[in-house]
Amino acid sequence: MNLERAKKWIRKAENDIKVAVDELNTENPVTDAICFHAQQAVEKLLKAFLIFHNKPFRKTHDIAELISLCSKIDRDFEELMDEKIVKLTIYAVDVRYPEAIDYEPSLREAEEAIEIAEKVRKFVLSKLEEAKEK
Repeated sequence: MNLERAKKWIRKAENDIKVAVDELNTENPVTDAICFHAQQAVEKLLKAFLIFHNKPFRKTHDIAELISLCSKIDRDFEELMDEKIVKLTIYAVDVRYPEAIDYEPSLREAEEAIEIAEKVRKFVLSKLEEAKEK
């Protein structure tokens, strides 16, 4: 187990959630930035779980791939293989560059991305707590 390294990844994920929430509460929220930080939080939380269990992963933003790796450690992670959660992957790169995709997430999509990140945070933290107790 690699608790200290996993905690560093969790701290970074928490920062991403904070930035997303703070931006959402501005007068004119930048929705692509909110969605990007929500995606980054989910990615880092899943990687923290893998790091805690000393499981290697390739450099990727693919949420489905990371969930799949986590589910090999704990099958409960299959619950996260939801269309809305996996969809966050597009916010990692595609919405950040005008040449990649001509799409601006709506305010509702930004709110939903934050809700998803908070749900995944709660799930991963509870799974890490369970693992520490074993």
